[in-house]
Amino acid sequence: MSKDSPATVKQRRNSDQVTLSQVAQAAGVSPITASRALNHPDKVSENARRNVLEAVERLGYVPNLVAGSLASSRSRLIAVIVPSLINTVFVEVIKGLQETLEAEGYQILLGNTDYDLDREYQLVRTFFGWSCSALVTAGLRHNQACHTLLANWDHPIMEVMELGKGMDLNVGLDHVAAGRCMASHLIDRGYRHIVYVGARLTQDYRAGMRYEGHREVLQAQGIEAPLVELDTLGSLQAGAESLTQVLAQHPHTQAIHFANDDLAAGALLAAQRQGLSVPGDIAIAGFNGLPLGQHVTPQLTTILSPREEMGRLAAKELIRRLSGKNVYRRQHDVGFTLQTGGST
Repeated sequence: MSKDSPATVKQRRNSDQVTLSQVAQAAGVSPITASRALNHPDKVSENARRNVLEAVERLGYVPNLVAGSLASSRSRLIAVIVPSLINTVFVEVIKGLQETLEAEGYQILLGNTDYDLDREYQLVRTFFGWSCSALVTAGLRHNQACHTLLANWDHPIMEVMELGKGMDLNVGLDHVAAGRCMASHLIDRGYRHIVYVGARLTQDYRAGMRYEGHREVLQAQGIEAPLVELDTLGSLQAGAESLTQVLAQHPHTQAIHFANDDLAAGALLAAQRQGLSVPGDIAIAGFNGLPLGQHVTPQLTTILSPREEMGRLAAKELIRRLSGKNVYRRQHDVGFTLQTGGST
């Protein structure tokens, strides 16, 4: 078996210490041009950019992001904090953010709070330590410690998912109005015994906002607005179990307005297993407009939220701010669409 020479071993050990100056030399450009090619590719010629990227790949150069941020007080990192990484809703928002930001040379640092505001505070502290250029959070509510931290930070903050008075920039939709919309639809269909089903509404407070709108519409018509709150966040199993709970507690129920499509689809499938006709015996509606709801029979009536578009718009507004351009609107309403299926 052959052995590497000491020189070869030393070369391999130092392979992760390639400098930007070495990249520039290999590409035949100045260090400033090499830096611009990596961080601001639109400011150099296509030929120079190609030569620099080829040198980077050939030499195995990896930029020291922390060191670079210390020099410029800014990195190419943007922190994104969401309540869940298994919920399709947030995955689609992240997709819109990531694709748009990466196209401009930014990378995201991703954190999951599991709907815990104390955990959000710890994530914000950690990410700020990485000299992020901006922060995206899913929601407008933060604990007091986190609110203070955000208020004292001098970089862009984007709060997504719902509309309201935010720390800086805001892209989302009106969840109270979404709740009103679905409740009005159910009343227009002739239902008068309507139950709202949500889960952990203290944590998933946007579902609670939709219940507020739902209750407002029903009470204006002199109709009671019972609420069934589950301990488990949205899942098909929780939805199936909630159907039995609702019918036991409110036997005259004609329609169920679920906080999300996962719960609604689970209840719809359970109803069919129990021999109940949807919507003949029980009408079922959801929220989010997930593909799942369009692949059950009957198709689910739901509220469609433009999640990927929300992420893209949020990213574009951050890029404008980071580029030094004026942001004329701090708040953007992406709206929602009532998607009527056969389940109501």
